[in-house]
Amino acid sequence: MQRYFVSERERRGEVVTISGADAHHIARVMRMKPGDAIACVFPDGRTAVCSIEQIASDHVRVRIVQWKEEGRELPVRIYIAQGLPKGEKWEFVIQKGTELGAAGFLPFFAARSVVKWDMKKAEKKVERWKKIAKEAAEQAERTSLPEVRAPLSLDALLAFGETVDQRLFAYEEEGRGGRHGSLPALLAGLKPGGTLLAVFGPEGGFSPEEAKRLRQGGFLPCSLGPRILRTETAPLYLLAAASYEWELRAPDWEAAQQ
Repeated sequence: MQRYFVSERERRGEVVTISGADAHHIARVMRMKPGDAIACVFPDGRTAVCSIEQIASDHVRVRIVQWKEEGRELPVRIYIAQGLPKGEKWEFVIQKGTELGAAGFLPFFAARSVVKWDMKKAEKKVERWKKIAKEAAEQAERTSLPEVRAPLSLDALLAFGETVDQRLFAYEEEGRGGRHGSLPALLAGLKPGGTLLAVFGPEGGFSPEEAKRLRQGGFLPCSLGPRILRTETAPLYLLAAASYEWELRAPDWEAAQQ
């Protein structure tokens, strides 16, 4: 069943009016007809099975048929921050990270980032990133859209870190030293509903000054295993590890906390 994220302002009682790109997708791409069913996901995470009533030139009107209970989100909220990598790599992280359950994506200007940020194209870039996240969330049948931000300064990233429960940065020196226990301990120590900000370097890694400032800001240096991962692979490794810890190894996390 095709899934679309809708806002509360599009809803009037049991009727939802979908416009814009999603209406075009329903009518022109999927070529749906009245009577076909879609899933509408609201900002509070609720999902409704809806039946199409009308397809007009600029909107699609559907009626809610049934509410569904879905448990598609990680029990913990994980934000991925990354030193701005080359465009296609960052888009890959957003797409696959959304599929793996990330709560948000925060690129930042790192000392060793090789990509140059064009302020004239900034708004279009961020809109493209949000579209990639939206499409990936629909494909993965998620019940919430991840937050996607414009690039931050390191200072702004450190300030955001003060709003979450746990903070880490992936640091290869920890792996070279054979210290691999920090990440498993941190994931196991998170509580249901907790938040984690995980920071990753760009292609060239963190500068010594950045690593120092992250430590001073309360970010725990963590190894991602004995192998050196590419910048676009590292966040996906962490999200997969979190999924294993919270959704596979202990699927009933309430029982796991007892």
